[in-house]
Amino acid sequence: MTEAAEQGVRRGRKFDQVLAGARTIFLRDGFDGASVDDIAREAGVSKATLYAYFPDKQVLFREICAKECLQQADEVEARIDPSMTVEAMLTLAGERIAGFMMSDFGQNAFRLISGEGARFPELARDFYRNGPGLVHDRLVHHLHLLVQNGALQIDDLDLAAEQFIQLCKASLVEKLAFRMDHQVTEDRVRRSVRGAVEMFIARYGVPPKA
Repeated sequence: MTEAAEQGVRRGRKFDQVLAGARTIFLRDGFDGASVDDIAREAGVSKATLYAYFPDKQVLFREICAKECLQQADEVEARIDPSMTVEAMLTLAGERIAGFMMSDFGQNAFRLISGEGARFPELARDFYRNGPGLVHDRLVHHLHLLVQNGALQIDDLDLAAEQFIQLCKASLVEKLAFRMDHQVTEDRVRRSVRGAVEMFIARYGVPPKA
């Protein structure tokens, strides 16, 4: 259950319809600029219906971010096979980390939080917890399993997970933040992920037995 669901969110027949409409408006107008009237209109519901599902706009935004990020994380989990090599598992994780950044939702959400995080610090913290924080925790779990299996040597799992995530985003974050999207090509993304995997294994891989 998401944090938003624990704060008075009620589900019903038009729940997903409300989320879809709100997602469109938030990404178009930002958190502060999004009006409940516009959200209801986009979703094709009344304001009364909207409030029946969500107590306020902030909880609605949290639910959208949590749902989107959890879906991304679950898709990666479903594709991870215990028989995968370290390189294959890290490549899969890296591609999804970079892929989320490249997605319309990922870019718009990042810019929205970057622009309005100072005014709405709770939203920024929630987005981190449900997005980057969730990815970090899932990665720590899988790195721990690889260490237990003798495939990697890592003393500080938290640090190692953060290093890998940042390596995957190398050369991508600033270009997206500064609207240089045209330079973020699929080839550049593949290079970033490939380089991240190679550097990570070089640092934490287990040397072959002589």
